[in-house]
Amino acid sequence: MAALSAAAWFGFFLTRPYQPFDINASADIETALLLLAVGQIVARLAAHARRLEAVTVTDAACLARIHSTADLVQSARSADTVVDHVRGELTALLGLSGCRFQYGTLLGQPPRPATDGGIAVGHRSWDLERSGWPAGEIELHACGNGHYLGRFMLTPGAGPVPPLQARLVAVTPADQTGAALEAAGPVGAG
Repeated sequence: MAALSAAAWFGFFLTRPYQPFDINASADIETALLLLAVGQIVARLAAHARRLEAVTVTDAACLARIHSTADLVQSARSADTVVDHVRGELTALLGLSGCRFQYGTLLGQPPRPATDGGIAVGHRSWDLERSGWPAGEIELHACGNGHYLGRFMLTPGAGPVPPLQARLVAVTPADQTGAALEAAGPVGAG
């Protein structure tokens, strides 16, 4: 709109005859077309810059979440503190309506996050973008040094599916929880 407006007002105010939207000289036509083209390019660059800024802000927020969880893993007196913190982080990051943690339980085969940011239901990949979240809870494993220590049971919220980046980042706090649980030793120890 701005590019079209610039070309139109150039023709109206700066070409002879002045005031009507009428351009007679070929040089003025070329100038108006160049104004239109440059305006289009600038508008597309500005839109692209806004998208990059949104990605940068999102990346910074995700990094801050990972960093705060890592700091807590280093300083927390109990693994339960880390579990509670990560439950809150996962709820906010993924827009969940609920999140609970089960120590050492591996019953059933609920859907689970895949390494590509998707969801695996059984041995099949679930199309989140087309179908939304699968019904029921989704499990996110917490492992430490290759040992399964528990799982977060995620209850999806009613909103849209979170972006791929958020789904990929969600695995890191779960791994950090696994490290805290592994360092704490068996449940009930200490």
